[in-house]
Amino acid sequence: MSWEPIANSQKMIQTDIIIIGAGPVGLFTVFEAGLLKLRCHLIDSLPQPGGQCSEIYPKKPIYDIPGYPSILAGELIDNLEEQIAPFKPTYTLGEAAMTIEEIDDNGKQMFIVTTEKGTQHKAPIVMIAGGLGVFEPRKPPIENIAQYEDKGVEYIIKDPEFYRGKRCVLAGGGDSALDWTIFLSEKNIAKDVVLVHRRSSFRGHLDSVQKVLDLAEAGKIKIITEAEVVDIHGDGKVESLKIQHDHEGEIIVHTDHFIPLFGLKPSLGPIADWGLEIEKNAIKVNTVDYSTNRPGIYAIGDVNQYEGKLKLILCGFHEGTIAVQSAFARIHPEKKNVLKYTTVNGVTGF
Repeated sequence: MSWEPIANSQKMIQTDIIIIGAGPVGLFTVFEAGLLKLRCHLIDSLPQPGGQCSEIYPKKPIYDIPGYPSILAGELIDNLEEQIAPFKPTYTLGEAAMTIEEIDDNGKQMFIVTTEKGTQHKAPIVMIAGGLGVFEPRKPPIENIAQYEDKGVEYIIKDPEFYRGKRCVLAGGGDSALDWTIFLSEKNIAKDVVLVHRRSSFRGHLDSVQKVLDLAEAGKIKIITEAEVVDIHGDGKVESLKIQHDHEGEIIVHTDHFIPLFGLKPSLGPIADWGLEIEKNAIKVNTVDYSTNRPGIYAIGDVNQYEGKLKLILCGFHEGTIAVQSAFARIHPEKKNVLKYTTVNGVTGF
């Protein structure tokens, strides 16, 4: 599914609703807003939409999405992107929202959201759908790893073409490590692919595990299990890795890139400094419309907290639907919004 990024050089991105977080709840909120002819722009610190569903467990089955006895997380994101396509959402990806400033714009309350790269967005409504917050990579306990970050050490693969013709060592045993190992090898992108995992078995999807084993059997990749990378060597960039094997001892592997894919850890991050009421490391909301203590700012999905809260995707869908109705009333106080069923009116895009 394609999505439309916005160039960072643009001075100010203006929309009806700024959605912070492009996970499943943020994406579905675009659909509900579109039905009310409200345009949305999504901001996410990850390089692609989907949140954890895309980044951590794209092949993990989900069983509690209405109408789907079982659906893979990645497939759910694909479907949501197809569903919201008529409403032409735009995105700022790979940038975390850092600040929210409230301004008076010719007598109207507006918000300016600025990212870590200085990209600015203006809208009368902000929906925080940041899941569990900003995701930071889980880094392996290698003493000198920081000095090689962006010099051969990457925690997220943003553009596979970056690794064309290069020697790559990936580490991890989950879906992300398995999927990228398969992709870099099957697409003939990387020159050499080595997968290192500290256990003898993998915890990813069985189909992916079998593909990786088949690639190793065919000599297209190398797998080193019961081992972990313990040191990095190189003059200004990654040149080789020291791997400690449980039975064989020390192994030296020459490489251009070390990509540890151990998942992401959530943190409220800058959200904690936005003047919002925080409870249990989440944003406290009014369940009438999932508004926060700052009028015009809503929190939906796993990032919010209220009595009886359930951290389920389907609950986030409901919260986003109710919040959008409230947002419409704030944006258009002079208009009466009459609920129209999609079974009668269909879906008309922009």
